[in-house]
Amino acid sequence: MAGPRMTPQTIAVLRTLLQAPTEPRYGLDIARQVGLKTGTLHPILARLQRAGLLESFWEDAADHEDAGRPRRRYYRFAGHGAIAIARQAVDRAGPAPAPAPAGRRRGLRPQREH
Repeated sequence: MAGPRMTPQTIAVLRTLLQAPTEPRYGLDIARQVGLKTGTLHPILARLQRAGLLESFWEDAADHEDAGRPRRRYYRFAGHGAIAIARQAVDRAGPAPAPAPAGRRRGLRPQREH
C-alpha cells in the first residue's frame, strides 16, 4: 500500500506534529499553527490516519462540557515507527518555507488606488 500524498500542506502538518511528537493535539490547534482551514486540515489528518501514521481519540465528555465548548478530537502519532516515517518525509521535503512578512498574505495583491 502506498503512503499518503506528501503535499506541502501534509508536510506542514507533520512538521507541526513533530514539534511534540508524543503529545496529542486537537484539530483546531493544528489548523491554527499550520495556517490551514479546518476543511483542508481534516482530510489530511484522515489520510494520515488511514495510512497508519496517526491515531485519534475523542476527549472525555466531562472535559468539554465543563469548558462549555464542543468536544475535541485529538490526534497523535501511532507509535515510534510512525514518528520515524514522518521525520523521513519532512527531511525529504527540505526546509520549511519562510513565513510571509507581517501584514502581507500570500496570494493577495495590493489594491490599486482609484
